[in-house]
Amino acid sequence: MTTRTTAAPGRITFLQVAVALQTLAIFFQATTAGLLLSTSYGEALHSVGARVMYGASMLYVLAAVLAWRPGGGAPRPILYASGFLVLASVQVVLGIAHKPSLHVPLGVLMFGLSVLALGQVLTARSSGRTGARP
Repeated sequence: MTTRTTAAPGRITFLQVAVALQTLAIFFQATTAGLLLSTSYGEALHSVGARVMYGASMLYVLAAVLAWRPGGGAPRPILYASGFLVLASVQVVLGIAHKPSLHVPLGVLMFGLSVLALGQVLTARSSGRTGARP
């Protein structure tokens, strides 16, 4: 008797959803950063978005672990997800410390890396390698 350990081709995985949510949360943060400079409610939205982005980074770690161990996927996404969580932690500290000269470039870097990770998981999905890359 065999057990399927990877998602069926064409199915959306938890890892893909987690990376997509993280990417959207980081994009929302970029949008609210602009609002922070021009509106009175921008600070509240950016603060809420920071919590959502941090939670999305934690969800990405969980999804990577679940895709690796029970799903039979590659362990590399755990390294990427953990790296994002570290970057998110640094980003929160820099935001609280009001260090925009470091906070903003790090946010841009995080968005680029998240889009790259999203592209990799979506490419892995279309080629049938659901757990091979982040």
